[in-house]
Amino acid sequence: MSPVMQARIQRFKQNRSGVLCFILLIIIFVLSLASELIANDKPILVKYEHSWYFPVFRSYPETTFGGVFETEADYKDPVVHQLIDDKGWAVWPVIPYADQTPDLMLAVPVPSAPSRQHWLGTDDQGRDVVARILYGLRVSLLFGLVLTFLTSVTGIIVGAIQGYYGGWVDLLGQRILEVWGGLPALFMVMILVSMFTPNVYWLLLIMLLLGWPALVGLVRAEFLRARNLDYVRAARSLGVRDSIIMFRHILPNAISSSLSQLPFMLTANITALTALDFLGYGLLPDAASIGELLLQGKNNLNAPWLALSGFFSLALVLSLLIYIGEATRDAFDPRRQ
Repeated sequence: MSPVMQARIQRFKQNRSGVLCFILLIIIFVLSLASELIANDKPILVKYEHSWYFPVFRSYPETTFGGVFETEADYKDPVVHQLIDDKGWAVWPVIPYADQTPDLMLAVPVPSAPSRQHWLGTDDQGRDVVARILYGLRVSLLFGLVLTFLTSVTGIIVGAIQGYYGGWVDLLGQRILEVWGGLPALFMVMILVSMFTPNVYWLLLIMLLLGWPALVGLVRAEFLRARNLDYVRAARSLGVRDSIIMFRHILPNAISSSLSQLPFMLTANITALTALDFLGYGLLPDAASIGELLLQGKNNLNAPWLALSGFFSLALVLSLLIYIGEATRDAFDPRRQ
């Protein structure tokens, strides 16, 4: 690691709010990745007749535990409960409901208010809100990270080509960017998604096609500045290939401005996915997402816990990303070197 990068990391560590927000975001991300171990309608571990079973990761028929059905065991069934307790024991998640599990034993109409059994209540289908938030945050964070990575790589490559070669390549690229940047991205996504069966891969491709110009301008400016520096001209005179000059010599020196924008890009991508889910143009209708929870809050004004849970979950993640982005921007600021 270069001394410049070490100094940037040290400046980031000196920003206490940025470091704290980064740690909190990592904790939220890890908890969301472990959603099946925290919120699930299946036991994490079952010991039955001196054998060990892991229902969270593998399906077992009811006959495995002494039942009569060859289909997968319903661990919420009191009969299956009794079969396991007679000859073994089970370790259950903290929240015994998955994102798609309705509570059929509720004694009140749905959506039900927060209680000891359901900490943030249930939605209009009787599903636990905490479980929906955990699974929804995982989808939002993973989708945002993958989209941010793909758009960053695409934007860096395009900006590097424009800035390094200049001339008609840069001129043509700028005209394309002007046209592409003038498209209403949200409406274009809504139109394209409505033409096909919604799924995460198709949505990711559409948002990538409309979001790749985000870093082009920054990278292009850095390459335009660096392409005439002495070390670049020396490499050209020695016959070094353009691709090596671009991505081995210039890019490491020009990447700092791009890295400082990644948290803000991630924030924008998560917000876009939430907005699309809220409008009904995002993921599948029954998929767990923050936007779907906010939509339920709008449709059930008599259940304010739905809207408040979705709002504060989204606000917390976006606030953490904003503070991390500000700390990263200050750490990579060349005026502070």
